[in-house]
Amino acid sequence: MRLYAGIDLHATNHYLGIIDEQNKVYFKYKIPNDLRKTLSYLEPFRKEIEGVVVESTFNWYWLVDGLMDQGYRVHLANPAAIRQYEGLKHSDDEREALWLANLLRLGILPEGYIYPKEERPLRDLLRKRLQLVRHRTSHILSIQNIMSRSLGLKMRAQEVKKLDDDGLRGLFKEEHLYLAAHTSVGVMKYLGEKIKRIEGVVKNRVKLQKEFEGLLSLPGVGEILGLTIMLEVGDIGRFPEVGNYASYCRCVRSTRLSNGKSKGEGNRKNGNKYLAWAYVEAANYALRFYPEVSRYYHRKAAETNSIVAIKAISHKLARASYYIMRDQVVYDSRKLFAEGGGRETGCGVGSKPQSLIGQLLPPS
Repeated sequence: MRLYAGIDLHATNHYLGIIDEQNKVYFKYKIPNDLRKTLSYLEPFRKEIEGVVVESTFNWYWLVDGLMDQGYRVHLANPAAIRQYEGLKHSDDEREALWLANLLRLGILPEGYIYPKEERPLRDLLRKRLQLVRHRTSHILSIQNIMSRSLGLKMRAQEVKKLDDDGLRGLFKEEHLYLAAHTSVGVMKYLGEKIKRIEGVVKNRVKLQKEFEGLLSLPGVGEILGLTIMLEVGDIGRFPEVGNYASYCRCVRSTRLSNGKSKGEGNRKNGNKYLAWAYVEAANYALRFYPEVSRYYHRKAAETNSIVAIKAISHKLARASYYIMRDQVVYDSRKLFAEGGGRETGCGVGSKPQSLIGQLLPPS
């Protein structure tokens, strides 16, 4: 007999449902989020269970890892791609769990990627860096705002980062404005120290793998952004086409059209927000230091606006990086940002890189 298990996972509990080959309910129970209890309920059916489906929620790590460590064949369900019958009047945790199990039984379960357990902590550490960078940027913008509003001055972000107490005293004579700016500068510098510490740990622990080394040839992509992209992508082979990867990076518009008319939008947040940020960050760096990118930006901004132009650059960089990772080649500016170029057959890639560097390093 073959059995199929589905788990509807929540913050404090999960619902386990097990069905047989005829979609007959074999077992169902609500369980607290305790791996030992989950394993004890699954144990009587271990030999018959073909697979266990776990819903991809924010807290799936502990459950998926624990089940895989015990030898269960685990499938991570992609909830964004799962659709219930629209005429269904009632749904609850039990029905959700059994529905997941039934999709596995029928062989039509939309699955998510189970990122390798051993590489996950480094990826999450770089995600923490992103959070700190955004927080620091908010304080930089706050200081610039205070200057513009109260002093009529405009200061570049790099100059704001260099401000010290003497500089602030010279700028702000009014005590309350000084205190506001001083507080933001203090937080900004503290966050900068934490960001550098994270970067140092990551650089010491991991290096770009063979198929990702060419990312360093891409405009705006340095070592940290290259590592961020590598650790977020994992296996580039899971994306059959460049369009799949661009969509995963949130570089594709989410629209629904019928007979040439808009019927609303799809799920704009479907995809990897960290890769979306990485390519926008790379686009902003590339705009500052690469003339061909700057020329493209100004052409695009004249046609649309600055935000669309930056997103267009990030889209191009994402498409180019797909071929760089898949084919292990390097960036070619003549193909990516040439006048009228940069589509499917000209995504800015050239020959293979000459040197190859390692992968995970032992802790020092």
